[in-house]
Amino acid sequence: MTEALLGFLAIFVLALMRMPLAFSMGLVGIVGIGLTRGWMPALASTAQVVHETGFAYTLSVIPLFILMGNFVARAGLAHELFHAAYTFIGHRRGGLAHATIAACAGFGAICGSSIATAATMSKVAYPSMKKIGYSDALSTGVIAAGGTLGIMIPPSTIMVIYGIITETHIGKLFAAGVIPGVLTALLMMVAVSIMTSRDPEHAPPGEKFTWPQRWAALRGIWGVLLLVFVVLGGIYGGFFTATEGAGMGAMGAFLFALARKALSKEVLLQVLIESARTTAMLFTLLIAATIFANFVNYTSLPFELKDWITGLGLSPIMIVGAMMLIYVLLGTVMEELTMVLLTIPLFFPIVVQLGFDPVWFGVLIVMVIQIGLISPPVGMNLFVLNTLLPKVGLGTIFRGVWPLVLVLVITLGILLAFPSLSLWLPSMMD
Repeated sequence: MTEALLGFLAIFVLALMRMPLAFSMGLVGIVGIGLTRGWMPALASTAQVVHETGFAYTLSVIPLFILMGNFVARAGLAHELFHAAYTFIGHRRGGLAHATIAACAGFGAICGSSIATAATMSKVAYPSMKKIGYSDALSTGVIAAGGTLGIMIPPSTIMVIYGIITETHIGKLFAAGVIPGVLTALLMMVAVSIMTSRDPEHAPPGEKFTWPQRWAALRGIWGVLLLVFVVLGGIYGGFFTATEGAGMGAMGAFLFALARKALSKEVLLQVLIESARTTAMLFTLLIAATIFANFVNYTSLPFELKDWITGLGLSPIMIVGAMMLIYVLLGTVMEELTMVLLTIPLFFPIVVQLGFDPVWFGVLIVMVIQIGLISPPVGMNLFVLNTLLPKVGLGTIFRGVWPLVLVLVITLGILLAFPSLSLWLPSMMD
């Protein structure tokens, strides 16, 4: 147990020294295995992890979904989603904020990335809200929080990574995210209604559209609906695997972008390079986390931690609740994906031992990542918006997002108390 705790301490020290966390985890894992098992086993284990990760067929779903999201962004489908939502509810007080949340949910269903959703909607929704007089705090807070829906509503890159690490059925994870994703979006809209009722001057109503204009706007999102139907319908219906679904989605998004003349040779090259960079980053994290997890599993920490937790006399649901509290606190000071990859080797065996469904726990993990993405001071979505909207101060974004952080915490509590919200749709796939 001492070796494992020293390993965690070493990772944090290296991180404070500004070494990238992926390299920190990999280095500590290799050295840890070397000191406890020998250097030849350490090198052999590392080589095996790199080879198996690089050549794993199931992992090809990650670059394919990333590629699909990049093509979708280039095709301009986010504009159609926002415009369609705007025509229906934009004329109400706070309507553009509601339309932004709805568009984020729709874009998340074809993107799978929180950061990409927030970045895209900052270009699509923020100018419209700024034009009619929305406060910067409310505008950026809604975009940052709405962007987190990109990893809950399937397809989700985070769910894929969780499913691969824990060997959980990815299709069931996707199904499990539908109701929590819709619930989160609805609760965000309720929060926006409360916020705008208290400060109506911060969210004036927008333009009112006629019904023919609204139906015309709905016809503009047929591409989004078709893409979602093909990818998710095919996976849920058992027509193809998650990897094949990702391939179909990437091809469909490419054809849409091509049909809209949004792909020149230069743009295509940019999409491929961006997708390759993101994939390389995720694979580096996965390899490093696996190496470190192997080191932790060689020690007695998982068994001693399980015995200690079960010896506390707490109910199983209280134990999971304590884990979620730890995740929420860690998410305020640590990068979210790394945080999860670092802790899954410790917490996941305990959750399974307590008899909980891995699919349900996966949804909780995604929810705590959502919270971390918009929790100051290191919320990634906040810094993305600050970079893309340099005239809006980081303090303003922090002020606007806090009420929606509370919404996500409340949603986490609801999902913790009512597992059936996450497990009903996956149970229909058995």
